Amino acid sequence: MVLNEPGGDLEWTYIADRQPGPGEIRIKVGACGVCRTDLHVLDGELPDLKLPIIPGHEIVGRIDAIGVGVNGLSIGERVGVPWLGHTCGVCPYCTSLQENLCDRPLFTGYTRDGGFATATIADARFAFPLGEVGSDVALAPLLCAGLIGWRSLGIAGVGKKLGLYGFGAAAHIVAQAAKWQGRSVFAFTRPGDVSAQDFARSLGATWAGGSDEMPPEPLDAAIIYAAVGDLVPLALKAVRKGGRVVCAGIHMSDIPSFPYRLLWEERQLVSVANLTRQDGIDFLKLAPEIGIVTETTCYPLNQANQALADLRAGRFEGAAVLVP
Repeated sequence: MVLNEPGGDLEWTYIADRQPGPGEIRIKVGACGVCRTDLHVLDGELPDLKLPIIPGHEIVGRIDAIGVGVNGLSIGERVGVPWLGHTCGVCPYCTSLQENLCDRPLFTGYTRDGGFATATIADARFAFPLGEVGSDVALAPLLCAGLIGWRSLGIAGVGKKLGLYGFGAAAHIVAQAAKWQGRSVFAFTRPGDVSAQDFARSLGATWAGGSDEMPPEPLDAAIIYAAVGDLVPLALKAVRKGGRVVCAGIHMSDIPSFPYRLLWEERQLVSVANLTRQDGIDFLKLAPEIGIVTETTCYPLNQANQALADLRAGRFEGAAVLVP
């Protein structure tokens, strides 16, 4: 499913089999999650978009071809491919354990072809072995919603009272991880979205309400997954003195002006950018121990446009997954 122009629909396209180059692998895709970042790609909201592009960056599949110079992976092995698809390895960020901020990165489904396809080519260094536990569909959301969620949870700090704004794919995974860590989760949904609030409570949320409401007690930290800048002042208002607000999306609408008193008293406003391979190793190792269960809605690959429309409209709980 190929995007040929920003704002257009994805087009079903036949492409000849491609061979992996040096350091690359070819993966027969078993499932690919649908992420809100895919909407930002489709809408042309991210700079320097490579066109035409095959979106999709929550890829689970099996290796069916291996390029020269690849070690440690084998034909038939199940792997996952995340958003960060390549780094230069030599810039100041790569050499200081901050490869998520690489100066010359490639991103899966954005600047290199992704997983809305029957097969894809990936940099072998950025393919995580997944083992045989769990289905392809259940694992796919972990490759972005889970990984970015895990990184944002760490950046939020160790506070016990955690607010999650936007209870979609990432938040429904993070809520489970936070509960496992012994935290209390306060879920904020679109105002009036009773279904999403009930879903949050079913996953152990202490409280669930609209994003226009204040929690029953001050939060230690809040993570914003919705791409809505208007939520920033609301989240700052909801956290205690010294609290932290984390913006976890790659794109957000403009943040409105707000009175300094919302930031004062050493509240912090920070962002999360991409992920590191260590994030992937750490989270994917812990996910079975945490016992994360992903809520998924499956669509055939050729119905990717419908899946994206349903995501945009909030027509399902959890995550959408395409199956070739």
